[in-house]
Amino acid sequence: MLMPTLAVLAGLALLVWSADRFVEGASATATHFSVPPLLVGMVIVGFGTSAPEMVVSTNAALQGNPGLALGNGWGSNIANIALILGITALVNPITVHSLILRKELPILAAVTALAGVLAWNGALSRMDGAVLLGVFAVLMTWSIVVGMRSGNDALAFETSTELQAHAMPLPRALMWLAVGLLVLIASSRLLVWGAVAIAQSLGVSDLIIGLTVVAVGTSLPELASCVAAARKGEHDIALGNVLGSNLFNTLAVVGIASAIAPMEVVTEVLSRDFSVMAGLTLLLFVMGWGWRGKPGRVNRVEGAVLVAIYLGYTLFLMRSIGVL
Repeated sequence: MLMPTLAVLAGLALLVWSADRFVEGASATATHFSVPPLLVGMVIVGFGTSAPEMVVSTNAALQGNPGLALGNGWGSNIANIALILGITALVNPITVHSLILRKELPILAAVTALAGVLAWNGALSRMDGAVLLGVFAVLMTWSIVVGMRSGNDALAFETSTELQAHAMPLPRALMWLAVGLLVLIASSRLLVWGAVAIAQSLGVSDLIIGLTVVAVGTSLPELASCVAAARKGEHDIALGNVLGSNLFNTLAVVGIASAIAPMEVVTEVLSRDFSVMAGLTLLLFVMGWGWRGKPGRVNRVEGAVLVAIYLGYTLFLMRSIGVL
């Protein structure tokens, strides 16, 4: 257990570091080519913060561990909303001003429902993976069109401020982009090996390891960026990170993995893990949408509720495998 545990810890640490370098390099590179700030915030940052989940799940599927890939994708969604957004709201309550993010809330709910429909027969086939990736391509096209046209959105302003604060020369941006990507790939392979070895040693499924240790670990870049944004008062960036990451996880992460290796989705996973993910997505929609002309808001009480839900879910998982 010692070497696999060290591999997981080292893999997670390198994932967090490399994801941060990758996002910084990609965002700075985009600004040098005059990419609109809103497009950077919606697409590039969303892709970058989900890069750990994407690379880990792809490697897991290639190595014949689709359960780890599914657990990582859906587990990261649960962690993003309940743990990451909950902690962020405890640090600084989040107010949603961006009209673009309000449009993404029902889209995320619809995408989550689509994932449930595809998995309802007990499996995610290669065809299901193709459907998820097709929807992902449509959403990316929509994001690009919106990002090119809507320059006055609150998210665009906050992203522009962040890009100016982290400006760097093009050669340096390209260097961090390349280094971040290479370390992402290497650290994900190390993490997958350690996670599978731990699952085998404990006699639990790689799905459980994916839903817990790996999901939280690959969500750490979102935690760091969301808390930092909230402390600066950049509320739309904080929520945008979570929405973008969950869209990427549901469509691209699970879609790529199932296109590589079809996944079994047992009834227990649908009734337990998917239900929690869907319920949290609906709860986020209610909190973030805004009613009676008021902007959406996640206050500290709601943040505490979200964190409590995550702790309860994790304890339930631990008890279901006999750890507690």
